[in-house]
Amino acid sequence: MLDKEEINFERSVIVGIITQNQDEETLNEYLEELEFLTYTAGGKVIKRFTQKMEQPNPKTFVGTGKMEEIHTYILENDISTLIFDDELTPAQQKNISKIIDCKVLDRTNLILDIFAQRAQTSYARTQVELAQFQYILPRLSGMWTHLERQRGGIGMRGPGETEIETDRRIVRDRIALLKDKIKVIDKQMSIQRGNRGAMVRVALVGYTNVGKSTLMNAIGKSEVFVENKLFATLDTTVRKVVIGNLPFLLSDTVGFIRKLPTQLVESFKSTLDEVREADLLLHVVDISHHDFENHIESVNQILKDIKSDNKPIIMIFNKIDAYHPEVIEEDDLMTERTSKHNSIEDWKKTWMSRVGADNAIFISATNKENFEEFKEKVYETVRKIHITRFPYNNLLYPDFKDIEWDTEEE
Repeated sequence: MLDKEEINFERSVIVGIITQNQDEETLNEYLEELEFLTYTAGGKVIKRFTQKMEQPNPKTFVGTGKMEEIHTYILENDISTLIFDDELTPAQQKNISKIIDCKVLDRTNLILDIFAQRAQTSYARTQVELAQFQYILPRLSGMWTHLERQRGGIGMRGPGETEIETDRRIVRDRIALLKDKIKVIDKQMSIQRGNRGAMVRVALVGYTNVGKSTLMNAIGKSEVFVENKLFATLDTTVRKVVIGNLPFLLSDTVGFIRKLPTQLVESFKSTLDEVREADLLLHVVDISHHDFENHIESVNQILKDIKSDNKPIIMIFNKIDAYHPEVIEEDDLMTERTSKHNSIEDWKKTWMSRVGADNAIFISATNKENFEEFKEKVYETVRKIHITRFPYNNLLYPDFKDIEWDTEEE
């Protein structure tokens, strides 16, 4: 029997293509993520459609025959939402909407919708609204006429559904107004960051849903919202943390994702400034996720894009309690050993050994496994940064092992 939440899920199908730059295995990984995004937004994926093409069809993204197959399936299975894994051009979205009588979304629109659901503060809502308007502006010619038939639900949250927003001039004016509003808030937040004093700044970064907020709660004894969905946290949380006798500032930032919409990177500039201005980055990785290596690459690329890849970084491999490698029986001579069979000790001997034992920690934030080792590493790294900046404070902060711990606090 379906529970209430299951009944309220929007029945959706997702579409992706195999190209020269995206093989079948990569596509399947993207579609898994797209399915999780759909679930996070309030949808349930009923079927996946894929097609092998040299490049997307400029008119309908997929070929004519595949589009007809999708159309038939949607009509016969009461599907309300069609979601494409890549960003559709305005022309593609308009053409597909003429063929398919249901909501047509792309990956960017879906992510923006999740951000609209998750935005709690006025600042986060302003950032999301700006990103949505920037996405909508080039699509006004055909978007709103189609959406009038399909109000509400996934992709319909955000800057409104009234006729007035079909006017490009009004949308541009709204974008300008939101940009001015964000500039004012950015300036205020920049002053706040400048007033935080001489403490070392540490920022948690990582792919979405890797456990950054759980780790933040475990370290800072704060109550940051945690949920097993993508983008559970949008607003940056900054806490003063004390390990031993050494205080520092710890910030939890929005999770990164592959194919992150450029509109969001621009509108969430202030959130990313927490990363840019940090003295130390804790790159949190969900080692239990089968595709964690690609997640690392995606985060590193975004750090490079925002010119923050040259900072000291500690790799935090989280969720070791949930990591379960596939086992090969001793008498199994047919199965080829791959990375999915690696134990954590096996992983430590791979490329991770080049990261260096000093810059990689394996923990469980939920169970606080290896937490003393983690705290020691963070303490010693923050201490080095602090002493370099304030040499006269050298005697105030002894080596981690020399600290007399207050057992009540610990």
